[in-house]
Amino acid sequence: MTKGLPGVFGRGRSIGRISFALIFVFTLDFFLIGCASTDRLPPVPLAMASKVNVDIPDARFYPDTDGQRMAALGVQSYKRALAAHHGKLPTAYFLAISGGGDDGAFGAGLLNGWSARGDRPEFGLVTGVSTGALSAPFAYLGAEYDAKLKQVYTDTSAGDIFSKRSLIAAVTNDAMTDTTPLRNVIASFVDDAMIQRIAEEYAKGRLLLIMTTNLDQGRSVIWNIGAIAASQFPGKQDLIIDILRASAAIPGLFPPVMLDVSIDGQRYQEMHVDGGAVAQAFLYPPTLNLKANSDRYGIQRKRVAYIIRNGRLFRPEEDVKRQTLSIATQAISTMTATSGVNDTYRMFVTTKRDGVGFNLAYIDSGFTVPYKGPFDQGYMRSLFEYGYEKGKAGYRWHKTPPGYQE
Repeated sequence: MTKGLPGVFGRGRSIGRISFALIFVFTLDFFLIGCASTDRLPPVPLAMASKVNVDIPDARFYPDTDGQRMAALGVQSYKRALAAHHGKLPTAYFLAISGGGDDGAFGAGLLNGWSARGDRPEFGLVTGVSTGALSAPFAYLGAEYDAKLKQVYTDTSAGDIFSKRSLIAAVTNDAMTDTTPLRNVIASFVDDAMIQRIAEEYAKGRLLLIMTTNLDQGRSVIWNIGAIAASQFPGKQDLIIDILRASAAIPGLFPPVMLDVSIDGQRYQEMHVDGGAVAQAFLYPPTLNLKANSDRYGIQRKRVAYIIRNGRLFRPEEDVKRQTLSIATQAISTMTATSGVNDTYRMFVTTKRDGVGFNLAYIDSGFTVPYKGPFDQGYMRSLFEYGYEKGKAGYRWHKTPPGYQE
């Protein structure tokens, strides 16, 4: 579990493989601090966070404080969907795709197989974190993008994602690797055609939301990719690329994404990293009460949620050595796996409150191909096919989180 570098597409199972490196870097940093520094503009003070403007209305939300703004966005989306369907709305389907490193091949395969089966719905809401952030635009646009989704998770190698830095450069810079190759991969599919298609679907009332972590403030940020795509903002392509890259930026291993913002003419810079630092998956913030808002606005609509966890429920058993780094590595891996399960409980409780159907998928014991290292194509292709066969046969979705009993 501790060998090699992580999969680029998120945290999830890969955190155990990277914690040794992180601890080693932090140890060196204790001795080398002051040798070099990476300059940046001052961060946005928390008290001024609500004043940040990226020149695009409804482009971003803080899930802990922006419940009312997100409720307003939901009402707007409902009205757009109502117009697009001429007043007769079908069931609203939600999809949440979690982080999970190169295990994102599971979700990619499941979605492709679901399309092949012929009963995959059009999702009115798609959310993504980390590897799920990279999958989400493809899932949002449907079967027409299945081939590209498959390509990302079956033809990618480590060299397409990152380049290693020297040990000294890793310690004195902002990460152990350089993810310029990842940015190039993202840019290859976030092209003008994809942005236009996202904007078109946003106009129909559909939402594509991506989560990053504002590391300066230690809080999540939810980005409304549809609003960005539909805007006239000249840098919208670069902004979408940066958001997706940030959501997959494992702190310490991959560089953070620095976003320039301004407040009252004063320039600031926000540091955004992996959304999985706070939550490995999300549907919508618990502060957004769909049931109460539906009652308030007279909205009557059936809602069904699907959650794809790109990983197993628990980390593999290990013979842990009685050594500091080994103990710390497995403790971090255990905490990460447990956090992912806790996320499913949060989503379950929220959907239960709001009368939304709950469906959960994850990698189970039926997949036995051994893990050989980050971005091993044999492993990823096998996992993709495993997910594909599950989806094509009709996945038996779990109706409750693991261990839950009514």
